[in-house]
Amino acid sequence: MLKLNILDFLTGFFLMNAMPHLIFGIIRLRFLSLFGFSAVGNLLYALVNIGVAGAIYHYQYDIISIKHDAILLGAMTMFVIFAITGRFLIGFFQAKHKPVLPDYFKDE
Repeated sequence: MLKLNILDFLTGFFLMNAMPHLIFGIIRLRFLSLFGFSAVGNLLYALVNIGVAGAIYHYQYDIISIKHDAILLGAMTMFVIFAITGRFLIGFFQAKHKPVLPDYFKDE
C-alpha cells in the first residue's frame, strides 16, 4: 500500500517548482511568480522555492542525510548545473535558431 508522506511531497513540490522559474528567469520570459512577472522576480522565486524545500527536508531528515537521498540529490545537482550553465547554453543554441515562442511573450 502506498504511504504518502506530506513533507516529502512538499519538498519535491517546491524543488520542482523552482526549475521553471529558474528557466523563465534566465531566458527573460514573462511568467507570473510571487514577485511579479520580471526575470529577477522569477529568479528570486526559484531561490525561495529551493530554500523552502531545503528547510522542509532539514526539518524532517536533517540536511546532512541528503547524501543518502539519491532522488533529491540528483534533482538538486541538475538544478545547480542548469543555474550555472543555462545562460550560456540558451545563448549558444538560440543564436542559431529562431525562438519557438512569438515575440509577444518577451519581457520588455
